[in-house]
Amino acid sequence: MLDILRRGAQGWVAKFLLIMLVASFGVWGISGSILNAGGTAVITVGDTEVSPNEFRLAYDRQVSAVGRQIGQRLTTEQARAFGIENQVYSQLIAGALLDEQAREMNLGLSDERLAALIADDTAFHDFNGRFDRNNFRRVLNSVGMSEEDYLKSRGQVAVRTQIVEAVSDGFAAPDALIKALAQYDAETRDVNYLLLTKSTIDPVAAPGDNELAAWFEENKARYAAPEYRKITYVKLQNQDIADPAAISLETVRADYEARKDRYTTPETRTIDQLVFADRAAADAAAAELAGGKRFDELITDQGRTANDVRIGSFAKTTVPDQSLAEAIFAVSEAGGTTPVVDGQFGPVILRVSDITPESSKSFEEMEREIREQLALAEAAQVLLDVHDAYEDARASGMTLAEAAAQQKLTPVTIDAIDRSGQTPEGTVVRDIPESQALLRDAFDTEIGVETPPINIGAEGFVWFEVNDVIPARDRTLDEVRDRVVADWTAMKTAEALGAKAEELKQRLEKGAELATIAVELSAAVETKYALSRGDADAVFGEAAVASAFSGPNGLVEVANDASGENRILLKVTSVNDASTVTAGSVSQEQRTRVSQQMADDILDQLVARLQADYGVSINRELAERALAF
Repeated sequence: MLDILRRGAQGWVAKFLLIMLVASFGVWGISGSILNAGGTAVITVGDTEVSPNEFRLAYDRQVSAVGRQIGQRLTTEQARAFGIENQVYSQLIAGALLDEQAREMNLGLSDERLAALIADDTAFHDFNGRFDRNNFRRVLNSVGMSEEDYLKSRGQVAVRTQIVEAVSDGFAAPDALIKALAQYDAETRDVNYLLLTKSTIDPVAAPGDNELAAWFEENKARYAAPEYRKITYVKLQNQDIADPAAISLETVRADYEARKDRYTTPETRTIDQLVFADRAAADAAAAELAGGKRFDELITDQGRTANDVRIGSFAKTTVPDQSLAEAIFAVSEAGGTTPVVDGQFGPVILRVSDITPESSKSFEEMEREIREQLALAEAAQVLLDVHDAYEDARASGMTLAEAAAQQKLTPVTIDAIDRSGQTPEGTVVRDIPESQALLRDAFDTEIGVETPPINIGAEGFVWFEVNDVIPARDRTLDEVRDRVVADWTAMKTAEALGAKAEELKQRLEKGAELATIAVELSAAVETKYALSRGDADAVFGEAAVASAFSGPNGLVEVANDASGENRILLKVTSVNDASTVTAGSVSQEQRTRVSQQMADDILDQLVARLQADYGVSINRELAERALAF
């Protein structure tokens, strides 16, 4: 429900306030010496200032947060594309405005209240759930934060919270709004439509050389070659140094004999079971079997089927009722039955329907696998020794290739690869160990610089070095002609299809029938019944669903389909306005969500009003210098 309001609540103020109130440790890792450094302010609101170092640290935190979300460390260019600098400005301005308002209102926090807040923080509790001062100091030391800076930060958050809670706590959306939104959300529509594909229009003629060249010049950035790097890496894992041939035949055979049971599959038997009410009934059935009656006839006499009595296939040690195991495995051949046996659920007679004999893999069959396993185990014991020997070789002046050869490791060279793992031919290199970390570090490293190894899980390493850097450049038209022609053709096709769709829309609006147009196009009119605003329709997609709800009954619209390649010409034929829906049908969870979103909107308005009242001064030149160090 209420997707529009949900999206509206994604503003920077709501996000900032949520972070500010929940994440009281958002400044961890900032030492006192850093926070207290700096001179002229990057942001000034009245008497409240944000220093260059505070700006830089907030920027670094935001870069790290976004990097964790996408799984890679952001470059400066990527951070700029994400708009991180503007996000940081918005967050710090909102915080400074609240701080200035708190100063004007003479808000503060008593030492007793601050002490209580700190004591309640579970990060500082001992095993008994009580505040521990030694733990308090230990935690702050571990993140490089002084007690003074922590107390200042925690107090600042608490004072801001007073303003936020005074404005937004306890707000409840009125029933009239809840009802209107519920009806808006529950409305459904019937829609007739035509799916217009590129077959609807004439094929686009091939572009002339001059036209293509001009279009390429306008869009040259789309075809630019990224920066590529030539990289050589060496991987060290157990399998890289394992030597199965070095394991003696005697060692392999001894291991086989010691674990022979692992290579043996025990005999299994498929069992059918008939349970009887009492011993007399079971004995009578056993007598009938002895007189020639078949087990299947006994099953029928009990009104059951073969599936009803089949309990499965088991080895002797895995029979569910072990009191039956001896009798089952005493049957000499498949199809044989047991005498009456007292089981967990009463007297039973069992049939062994099938027997799978015990089987064992010979030494010859297992020799290779055992040899490889022993070699891997032996390699695990010396892996760290190989690691240290490689590092020592590099420290003595050996090249990567020489150090690798000394340890019998194989260097791998990739002549050209970009940040995303693609070669200039567009092939994705998928077998790079720890590719994400390796490529990230490789593009932050200079040519020939020796770097620390990257861990491969808990038991492996990969070393790399950058051999060459191929700078980013603009490609020529001849290099990418096929791509350019394909893109130009797709663009022109989309334009022509869009123009055709608009022409047909105008005909519909002037009174033409959708069925008539369908006949002209050799297409069929299709219908979506009870389409709702929240539908994730596989044909319409979000754009066409939104278009279908953009006007009254009889609405005619054109929209992209879910693929984005085709157009949908639609006409709304029926509207269910959900007028019978009441506010009572909305769950408390949904009410709470709407109320919170409205409260966030109020906070947005508060910050906007404070900005108008106090004004905000930004020194962007100083901010740029702060980001440069």
